[in-house]
Order: sequence, then C-alpha cells, then structure tokens
Amino acid sequence: MKLVSRYILNQFLSTNLSIFFVLFSIVSMVFFIQLAKLTSSIEISFLDLLELYSFMLPRILIFTLPISFFIALTLTLFRLSRENESIVLFTLGFSPKALASLFLKISALVSALMLFTSLVMIPLVLELQDNFIDYKKTQVKFNYKTGEFGQKFLDWMIFIEKQDGDKYENIVMYHPKRIQSNKEQLIVAKEATVQKESTGFAFKLSNGKMYNFEESKMLFTGEFENLTLNTKFNNDNFKIKKFYEYWLDINSNTKRAKEFVIYTTIALFPLASTLFTLSFGIVTYRYEKGFIYVGMFGVIVVYFGLLSLFYKPPLLACFTIFIVSFIASMICFKKMILSRY
Repeated sequence: MKLVSRYILNQFLSTNLSIFFVLFSIVSMVFFIQLAKLTSSIEISFLDLLELYSFMLPRILIFTLPISFFIALTLTLFRLSRENESIVLFTLGFSPKALASLFLKISALVSALMLFTSLVMIPLVLELQDNFIDYKKTQVKFNYKTGEFGQKFLDWMIFIEKQDGDKYENIVMYHPKRIQSNKEQLIVAKEATVQKESTGFAFKLSNGKMYNFEESKMLFTGEFENLTLNTKFNNDNFKIKKFYEYWLDINSNTKRAKEFVIYTTIALFPLASTLFTLSFGIVTYRYEKGFIYVGMFGVIVVYFGLLSLFYKPPLLACFTIFIVSFIASMICFKKMILSRY
C-alpha cells in the first residue's frame, strides 16, 4: 500500500505544482499592481522592489496554495478515475477511507502551515512593509518635473513652474482637507531650495504667502520670508509590533476582523474541502464527466462567499464556516463514495 500511496502522491504533486505556479503568477501580477500604487510617491531601486515583493509573498501564498491544493487533488483523482486506475486500486484493497485518511493528514499539515503564515507571518511582513515605505519617503530624492500638475510632496500636491540649477521658482503647494483640522491649505512661493539632511531632506520656501480654507471660507494667514517643510521621521515608528498585537482589536476594528476571517478561513480551506475533492474526483467516468467542474467551482464560490459575508464575531465566524464546510464534505463523501465503493 505504500507504493500505491507514493504513486498517488506523485500524480498529485505534479498536478499541484503546475496549477500552483499558474495561480502564483496571476496573483503576483495583481500584487505588482498594488506595488505600483505604493511606490508612486517614493523612489526605489530594483532590489528595493524585490524586497517589497518579498513582503507580499505570505499573502500571495495564502491566496494560491489552498486553492491549488483543492483543484489539483480533485483533478488528480478525476484523471485516475478517467483512466480506470481508481477502480483497480479499490479492487486491490486500497479503500476510499484509506485515500481520505492519507489526504486528510496532508491537508491538515498544509492548513497548519497556512495558519502560521496568516496569523504570524502576515502581520510581521505588513509591519515591515509599512516601515520600509515610511523610511523610503524620508530618503526620496527631490526630482519633480517643472510645469507638470499632479505631483506629490509628502501629503502636498506641488506645482513648480521653473528650475534653475538647485533653485526652483514659482511654487504652488496645496494640502487637501484634514480630518483632524477640517481645513485646506495653499502655499504660493517665489523661490525654493532643497537641502539634504541626515534624517531626510528639507524643502525651504522663500518669499511666499499661505492661505487656509475653512468650511468654504478663505482665511489669509499671512506672508513669510522663509518656510521649511521637513521629512524628518521618528525612530519609534519603525518598531515592529508582536504578531498577536496586530489581532488584538479584531472585535472592534471592522477591517481587522475581515482580514482575520479571510486569512484564517482560507488557511483552513484545504482541510475543510479534502472530502469534497474525493467526492467529486472519484467518479464513474462514463456517466459523470461534467459534474466534477460544477462541484469543484461550486465549493469554491460558496466557501469564499461565506467568508466574504460573515466576519462578526470573527472567531465564531471562522469556526462556523469551517465546521459547516467540513460536515458538508463528510456527508457528500458518505453518500457519493462510501455508499458505492
């Protein structure tokens, strides 16, 4: 029976690797688009881009490995049924229960790995990513183009009419409304220079005026001879929190609750869906050619639909979605497989 198990595992691994790399490439492209948004206000090298991408690897794995495991196992069993190999295996005494026991153990290991990734690794890499971006904002070179709108300096929109060496002329800076102060700001200056400092750089404006706008009323603040905008940062912002501190507010923070439910339930998907794969993959090929695809994608749609809709209370939502899915897979396995083989 060890040879039979090894043969089935080899068939599964070859299918899983091909599907995983396809999904991994697709999801990576989606995250690269997010990287483009993150890096719109900072300047990074190719190595920095790879570092940022490495911070996203745990999230990419969460969205690819569980799904590829489910699809690959279903297709592997279906291919064995199509070529009548599963019938031969059952005839030789390799029962569906033994097959279920084998892959339940493997799926439990995969889910445990994904739980560690989702609950431990993701909070840590998110902290590292935020710190990396904040640090890069302080190290950005002042390389804005003249005569172009839509450029950003920190939280300010900036327009520069002319540049003469290290000096800039006719600068307009606009800061949108802040939630704390509920006001907009506008700065108009004739000249500006940039000075590099150890903690970032300073943008020094000369001979300008500042305006504040509060509730559609313009308030002229006054003129200035020199005004400096710094990119200094506080080293305390770069401390990495413990992974469990990231999840402390899941009961009060809606965004954090959704993240917890999504990451946790996706991590548990391999274990919750293993018996579904046996139910849909082990078929009599002559009569059940098309049901596998309906069942396979039906499980994915329903499972991921549940984790998208229910997230409060988070722990109960995760437990309920997993238990309901696992019980449903057991019922399907008993009615569709054990009753016939």
